[in-house]
Amino acid sequence: MTTLTPTRGQAASRRPVPSPSAPRRVREGGTILAVPALVWYLVFMVGPLVAVFVVAALHWPGMLQPVTFAGLGNVRTVLDDPVFWEAVRNTAVQLAVALPVMIVCAYMLGYYVAQRPPGHRVIRYLLFVPGLISTPAKAMVFYAALSPDGLVNGALKAVGLGSLTDAWLASPSTALGCLIALDLWSGIGFTAVLFAARLSSVPDEVGEAAQLDGAGHWRTMWRVHFPVIRDYVGVVTMLQFLWTLFGSAQHVLLLTQGGPGASSTTLSFLVYQKAFIAADLGYSQTVGVFLFLTGLVGLLLIRRSFRQNY
Repeated sequence: MTTLTPTRGQAASRRPVPSPSAPRRVREGGTILAVPALVWYLVFMVGPLVAVFVVAALHWPGMLQPVTFAGLGNVRTVLDDPVFWEAVRNTAVQLAVALPVMIVCAYMLGYYVAQRPPGHRVIRYLLFVPGLISTPAKAMVFYAALSPDGLVNGALKAVGLGSLTDAWLASPSTALGCLIALDLWSGIGFTAVLFAARLSSVPDEVGEAAQLDGAGHWRTMWRVHFPVIRDYVGVVTMLQFLWTLFGSAQHVLLLTQGGPGASSTTLSFLVYQKAFIAADLGYSQTVGVFLFLTGLVGLLLIRRSFRQNY
């Protein structure tokens, strides 16, 4: 009796062949799992954004008041308002001063901590302390320091510089500078911790090779490590840009109320002021549209500036 033994090639040819529809089923399963997140994004992200543009085209003098269509009337009203242009100037100054100083100082502090100096673990916690303090508490600290009878004026009088004392938060020439100082104090330490965490992941051999070639710490910091984490610096810069642009309203509200006059009014505070104080929702959301477009353009410019060159 003769038995037929299949050859290796025949056995291999009899193995089940994966169905061409299997990858398609996997992709469809992944799409189904993403539906809840997509619905959440559409309802709570895209929906409010569309509502901003809709309300900006309405004349709406309060939540319980009748609504009429204004078209571009709100845009003309906003562009003819000197307070709006004062807010634009203040926001531009705030971003031009706070953002570069914050990123540069935070990067240098983060580089120092990443070198693991003595007590570097304690330094990390100390740098992170401002991020653990609530915004009202930060505002109270600055109010106590900058009020007419506060710590700053007291220190100036103690060292014989009483002529330099001022009502820092109530002076048109210093109110905005005090808000910028609060932004820097609350943002540098937190950002430095982020930079230190990213720099710690860079291999030690990179810095050691640069120092063997004769590069000092300054050149190693800016010519070697900075290009390595350039894209991460861009991400952190975008986050701080958005926080400064959209989050300054709470500092203004707690410390200066936009005054004196409009010397410390920013765009984000103007949105709040017109919506909740002046009850002009159309004007408020028109400024919100300008704020959104400013943020979008700023993000694109920052992303392009910190794009890797390799």
